[in-house]
Amino acid sequence: MKQLLFPDDTQFWYETLRSMSHIAYGGADFGEVVSTASRITEGDYAGWYTEWSATADRVASQAQKALAAGHRTSARDAFLRASNYYRSAEFFLHGKDCDPRHDHAYDRSVECFRAAAALYTTPRVTPVEIPYEDTTLPGYLYRPDDSGTPRPTVVMHNGFDGTAEEMHFFSALAAVERGYNVLTFDGPGMPGPRHHQGLVFRPDWENVITPVIDFAETIPEVDETRIALLGLSMGGILAPRAAAFEHRIAALIAVDGLYDLGQTSVRNIPGSREEAERLLRADSAPELDAALEQIMAKDPIARWALNHGMYVMGVDTPRAFNASYLDYTLTGGIAEKIQCPTLVCDAEEDEFFKGQPEQLYAHLTCPKTLMLFTTEEGGGAHCHTGATRHANARIYDWLDETLKNTHP
Repeated sequence: MKQLLFPDDTQFWYETLRSMSHIAYGGADFGEVVSTASRITEGDYAGWYTEWSATADRVASQAQKALAAGHRTSARDAFLRASNYYRSAEFFLHGKDCDPRHDHAYDRSVECFRAAAALYTTPRVTPVEIPYEDTTLPGYLYRPDDSGTPRPTVVMHNGFDGTAEEMHFFSALAAVERGYNVLTFDGPGMPGPRHHQGLVFRPDWENVITPVIDFAETIPEVDETRIALLGLSMGGILAPRAAAFEHRIAALIAVDGLYDLGQTSVRNIPGSREEAERLLRADSAPELDAALEQIMAKDPIARWALNHGMYVMGVDTPRAFNASYLDYTLTGGIAEKIQCPTLVCDAEEDEFFKGQPEQLYAHLTCPKTLMLFTTEEGGGAHCHTGATRHANARIYDWLDETLKNTHP
């Protein structure tokens, strides 16, 4: 897709498109996004935070004034947009040593979202705490109405850099519109548990999903025989990993499908895969360390990914982050263990994981569908950013047919 803003900064353009994408379900207004972006200079990370924070503060203030005046719908809508703008403001602040402003912006994003959730009547959006090991995971339960009728339910989570709150705009409301309950949550490594509990990502995601499914089964409105799992972005490898071992999942959706994150770690290291892995895991590899530092100096996307990766994996060096990715794989027969019907989504111009959806699809032995989203139809970017309603229509039509869901 042509970069309409930030023509020489792919990173800033994609994150701007991401906010534009959330317009479809109330997470932004076009004029607010364009006005904010127009005040930011390409490559100016300080300016990115400053301008998105200023927009978020202004919209949050509007929400408070509307609420005080009794205008609940206007307040809810503004709180939703402010939540998303605070999320965007915080996006580039992570690293081994995080910018201290990141906690404030993240907490404001959650506060605004919860204020909006409290103003919903249909659907009901309720914050939940899901028991997990010796702590809890934050999330939200969506119910289409108060009838108490058991319904098919979609458990969903984000990926490398997104929040449970953002899933509201990506996919949660789309599911509720079609009569599904929805349970969104942040797992270890995702923003809530990382910010407040210090929990980092883990590759054995079944040990995250199993307690989430346990929790879902305690909810009277959940039809235990029709629980689907949807993973977004890096969730496209986490959710399939969980489904390989947690067989209560009735349907799996990977947006987009991933097979082996280690491929991204080794692709710029000369020599065989085995040699690259040895260097990444070695106690000392000064030449590789220096090469990674050079890549970070030259490539802003790599610099962000490696800094954020150190933060969410809880490691101290770019090489250690790349080494951690080696453990996130469905090789060795793991993909073949998935039993439920599986939808693997693919984006024509995915700039991060090109070709991996096809790899996952090829290794599945369960009932399976590969769904391509093209640039011509506006869905060719990673996770179909910019084509939210189109993508959700195709995805949920598949799920309706798979789970025999009927809705008005």
